[in-house]
Amino acid sequence: MSPSPLEKLLEERHSVRAFTKEPVARADLERMLRAARRAPSGANLQPGHFHVLTGKALEQLSAAFAQAIAQDVPHVQEYSYFPNPMPADRKARQRAAGFALYDALGIDKRDLEGRRRQFELNYRFFDAPVGIVVTIDRNMGAGCFIDLGMSLMALFLAAKELGYGATGIGALANYGPTALEALGLGEDQLVVCGIAIGREDTGHPVNGFRTERDELSTFATFRGFD
Repeated sequence: MSPSPLEKLLEERHSVRAFTKEPVARADLERMLRAARRAPSGANLQPGHFHVLTGKALEQLSAAFAQAIAQDVPHVQEYSYFPNPMPADRKARQRAAGFALYDALGIDKRDLEGRRRQFELNYRFFDAPVGIVVTIDRNMGAGCFIDLGMSLMALFLAAKELGYGATGIGALANYGPTALEALGLGEDQLVVCGIAIGREDTGHPVNGFRTERDELSTFATFRGFD
């Protein structure tokens, strides 16, 4: 059976970490964001806000992150992204993905300075023409993070369908207070992640990197089927 258009889109979507300088039209961004808001939402609360930046505004936010890094501002952890402690099998996956990424870039696993420089590109939104800071009201429950996650996936698929590349940037939450101050947001907001959007630089080796996905039999169980 041939894959459906949706299956093909899901198969082709991947995290893009290098972009061309081509700007992203505001009309296209609005289409992506409207698609994001069509995601399912429990009790129709529609949690989360997307702060979309380009040009000078994006440069100023990236500069604020660079200053925080230079001043050794401590990371914050306002929500738990990874399990603690990390199970051995999941830790192995995390390491394998990281090593494969650095290998694609020609960065040796012992090259700590090279790895640091690559990681800090998170805080420059990988030099994409558009950066988005995603926030959520602190009073929202854990289930609202599920709804927000579905919105993010809808945005990524809409971006791909419109011919753009994108990646989520969980590391942005490490400097949540820096982002809130730079954007003039109140402490009632919590920084969930960032997003980088732009045209994919298809010639950059980092964009040839792919992570593997489990086979169906490892994560799904069927009962009651003949």
